[in-house]
Amino acid sequence: MKIQNESIISPLPDRNLIMRVEENFEIKFPNDFINFISKNNGVIPITRFFEYKSNRYVVDRFLCLLDNPGEHDKGMYDIKVVFSQLDERILSDGDITGAELVPFAALFAGDFVCLDFSESKTDPVICIWYNEESDDYDPVTEKIADNVNSFLDMLEE
Repeated sequence: MKIQNESIISPLPDRNLIMRVEENFEIKFPNDFINFISKNNGVIPITRFFEYKSNRYVVDRFLCLLDNPGEHDKGMYDIKVVFSQLDERILSDGDITGAELVPFAALFAGDFVCLDFSESKTDPVICIWYNEESDDYDPVTEKIADNVNSFLDMLEE
């Protein structure tokens, strides 16, 4: 994957921050995601297009993990901030604790690529969460890849 190196958001997340987010979301990030975000925090890709079922999608930016997003000029791209903005629209049940869907890439038009933990809290698949179609406690998603590396392999210029 080609990236705009200057777009990486510093500081890069350390293991301590990643573990706190996992605890808060009640999930375990897969190693391919941890490896990716640890080097490419909030990066803008050059290879940003992917096709799925005859539709072409554009990744605007990958999201980031920050210790104090409110104190950072790129804090709006923090995974925790985006998750809280999507609120009930990304949850399937108001009684659920933790997270089922964790957004990690912003797509053109307000959709997000997410880690989908709905079937497994340790082995998520990758899906698109559709902004326009989703409603409170009724997220509309579509699986697009088995893991983060498979998704990254889909990206092209």
